[in-house]
Amino acid sequence: MIIDCHGHYTTAPEPHQQFRQQQLAHFEDAALPAPLKSHISDDQIRESIETNQLKLQRERGADLTVFSPRASAMAHHLGDSAVSQQWSQHCNELIARVVGLYPDNFIGVCQLPQSEGVPIGDSIAELERCVNELGFIGCNLNPDPSGGHWTAKPLTDSCWYPLYEKMIELDVPAMIHVSSTCNVNFHATGAHYINADTTAFMQFIQGDVFKDFPDLRFIIPHGGGAVPYHWGRYRGLADMLKRPPLATHVMKNVFFDTCVYHQPGIDLLFEVIDIDNILFGSEMVGAVRGIDPQTGHFFDDTRRYVDALDISDADKHKVFELNARRVYPRLDKALAARGI
Repeated sequence: MIIDCHGHYTTAPEPHQQFRQQQLAHFEDAALPAPLKSHISDDQIRESIETNQLKLQRERGADLTVFSPRASAMAHHLGDSAVSQQWSQHCNELIARVVGLYPDNFIGVCQLPQSEGVPIGDSIAELERCVNELGFIGCNLNPDPSGGHWTAKPLTDSCWYPLYEKMIELDVPAMIHVSSTCNVNFHATGAHYINADTTAFMQFIQGDVFKDFPDLRFIIPHGGGAVPYHWGRYRGLADMLKRPPLATHVMKNVFFDTCVYHQPGIDLLFEVIDIDNILFGSEMVGAVRGIDPQTGHFFDDTRRYVDALDISDADKHKVFELNARRVYPRLDKALAARGI
């Protein structure tokens, strides 16, 4: 079985985005009409999925995608906490509808209703709702709700602990995933995303969160940002800062996906990072959607890169399936209930 741990609903029907535009317009000018819940038919969802994610999933040979709302559209820096709550619920319920229509192909991960300066504890109720009522298996956690200005405390700060406690209780991991940026210095997917991945890893080196939460699990997407390429730097910094070795200090709790869009990058990822810490992911349909003129294949057809690796079938089985089932225990239980 091939499980893609990183998929977003980037092709949601137009009424979904229209709701968002009306919501933000109303926030800016209360004289404008409040947004009404968008009317999206099952047929509209089917069209958006079957001509995009499901089509590519089948063509590329994947079986199941861990599916969440569009990351760039979370935009926690827009509006206030009430706006974020409403938008997150709207997005998560749409993911639940996709899963309901295609339960063999998608399983849900939720957007949290974060907002700059608002305690993370305010996001817990939505996480509980999505896990307990909608059957979701994890969440996306934005380490920078300010949208590129990094006003939040590091992920190792105790202000995040209420969410971590709930994640442990529910036995769900979080993918650390920023959203769009209002800082013109950072292109969203080309800089802000990769910066955030790398920043989160360094925060974990500097802190002791995994001493307090030894069962906490995070997925750092996009191949871990710059981390594998600079692995010697982070090993050296850990030593200079008198931190324990990365293998015991961080890598029992942190995992990287394979959203790296060329063969040399994947080769490096697998050479540097232990096989037990790598989950297959593609992010499709996501940040890079075109065809690589050097290969004639889509950049985000990441299965092709993993298939080309000189590793054992047992290791490929870990990357394609077993590691995801271990990191997402609720996914494992859902599959086991189907006899898979």
